[in-house]
Amino acid sequence: MLRGGVPVGTYFGIPVRLHASWFIIFALITLGLGAGYFPATYPDWNQATYWGIALATSLLFFISVLLHELAHSVVAQRAGIRIDSITLFVLGGVSQMTREPGSPGEEFRVAVVGPATSLVIGAIFWGIWAATVNVSEPLAGLAFWLGWINVILAGFNLLPGFPLDGGRVLRSIIWWRQGSLVRATRTAAGVGRVVGYLMMFGGIWLIFSGYWLNGIWLGVIGWFLQVAASQGYRQVMVKEALRGHTVGEVMAKDCLTVPSRTSIDRLIHDYILESGKRCFPVVDDGHSLGLVSIDDVKKVPGERRAYTTVAEAMTPMDRLRLVNPGDDLSSVLETLSRENVNQLPVVERGKIVGMVGQDNLMSLVQIMGELDG
Repeated sequence: MLRGGVPVGTYFGIPVRLHASWFIIFALITLGLGAGYFPATYPDWNQATYWGIALATSLLFFISVLLHELAHSVVAQRAGIRIDSITLFVLGGVSQMTREPGSPGEEFRVAVVGPATSLVIGAIFWGIWAATVNVSEPLAGLAFWLGWINVILAGFNLLPGFPLDGGRVLRSIIWWRQGSLVRATRTAAGVGRVVGYLMMFGGIWLIFSGYWLNGIWLGVIGWFLQVAASQGYRQVMVKEALRGHTVGEVMAKDCLTVPSRTSIDRLIHDYILESGKRCFPVVDDGHSLGLVSIDDVKKVPGERRAYTTVAEAMTPMDRLRLVNPGDDLSSVLETLSRENVNQLPVVERGKIVGMVGQDNLMSLVQIMGELDG
């Protein structure tokens, strides 16, 4: 989810990126404040003040969102959950966690700290407003808007619908009471879907009532929430289905190997097009040297493919993310998602003995579902 983006620094060891949609919402908020809210609320300011305060307010708002996400991430890191990155996007922010919390207590602490942080930030800005209301109207106006928007952010995130923070708090409580992550996720996700549909219906009502912009935003947020709730439940179900099964049960063992001196042109015509596969172990004299994939091929310019060898284009063994035949499939699924790859090489005694990919995992889940049905 939300891969890539523009890097804007690393905080507490966590890379932070801006998704392309962030720039859209940043521009819309700045425009709404500079051309709408501030002129209507403070008619005596000049144009430079309107736009300067609007820009500063938008920047501080997104810093507030970042602090909200950092709070989640720092608490998760203290619980031993690695955070790959934080991405700010059109509807807020998302922390890329390498795994779900391991207990109801962990889930509760990671979830509740975000809204708590937003409430504290809101209180700080309202304190600034109280201190400056009779000193600097522009500064007071900025602080007042940021105070209530952070409180609204906290309140929205506390709605009891998974995957919102409130939904995760609800899941942690049900998990603690019932002892089942799957049942807790099913209930919290169901509530999330209901909340999402209510928002969508509310958005439609606002549109027909003449508040079309607010209606569109509410509808979009509702749609996002119900989709995210469904996806979150499916992800947990898939992980639970895979738990206890190993790579050796599903890996593809009939891997086509490629000699290191093969040209990229020959690789394309004799291997990729002939087999339909996307990556191949590179092997010489029984020794695994690395892996060559379509992504590696794409990096070689067309005019150089006739005389560039696989050895020059491949990813060597020491740079590969490897798995073993005995690894649990639920952890392999997390690795595939974290590394944003379709398949991983399976290694035993230093040699590539197979490949395991998302299609192998989903095939196992499908077969297990049919057998259970």
